Amino acid sequence: MVKTVKKPAAPLLTEKKKPKLEIVLKGDSMGSVEAVTKGIASLSTPAVAISIIHSGIGDISKSDVLFAETASRLIIGFQVGVTHSLDKILREHRIEVRLYQVIYRLLEDIKAIADSLVPHEPEEQIIGFGKIIALFKSSRKGIIIGSEVQEGFLAVGERFRIITAMGPVYQGTIESLHRGDVAVQKAVPRQQVGIRIKDFNKAKVGDLVESFRPPPPEKGRTWEPTGQIIRK
Repeated sequence: MVKTVKKPAAPLLTEKKKPKLEIVLKGDSMGSVEAVTKGIASLSTPAVAISIIHSGIGDISKSDVLFAETASRLIIGFQVGVTHSLDKILREHRIEVRLYQVIYRLLEDIKAIADSLVPHEPEEQIIGFGKIIALFKSSRKGIIIGSEVQEGFLAVGERFRIITAMGPVYQGTIESLHRGDVAVQKAVPRQQVGIRIKDFNKAKVGDLVESFRPPPPEKGRTWEPTGQIIRK
C-alpha cells in the first residue's frame, strides 16, 4: 500500500491573495473580441482570477501597452498585427504580446499561463514502513537493524528514515536488504529483513523504519512577461 503524505492545508485563497492574470485584448472585429472574451471567461478557476481589463479592435498600439503596464503586462492579439516600431517600447516596459490566428490555441496558452501562476506544493510519498525488532552490531559506527514490514514495502534503492518517539533521527538510502543470509531486493508485510547502516548506531527496538520518496521537482516555471512579440 502506498500512501501520500499531505502537508497541512494552506488557508483558502481569497480574492485579494490569489494570483491575477489581467489581459489586454485586441481583435480584428467585434465578433472576434466577443468570441475570445467568452472563451477566456470559460477558463475561470478558483485559484486564479482571469480578467480582460481592456479590449478593442485593430492592431496593437502604444496605448494598449500603457493599459497592460498597469496589469499583468500581457497583450493578446487575435488576427491582428502590431503597429510600427512597437518592439522597443515593449522591451522597455517589459510587456509581452502574443498574436494568434486560431482561438483554441489562444485559450490553451492562457490556461497554461494561469496554471503556472498557481503555487503547487509537491507531496512526499510514504511507500512502506516497519518496526525495528532486533539490532546487530555491524561496525564501530554502524549497525544492522532487523525490521518487520508492517505496510507497503521496503526496497533496495529507496530512501528511508528511522523514527523514534521524539521524531526522525536518521535518513539514508536502503543499500541492501537481507533475509537471513540471502540478499533480497524487496520486502513486503510480515517479512523480516536486515538493513545495514554504516554511520548510525543509536536506533532502538521499537523504533519505526519508514521508506519514502521525496517530492518530485516542480515542473515548469511561473510565467513572466518577456518584452517580446510571440506569434503563434
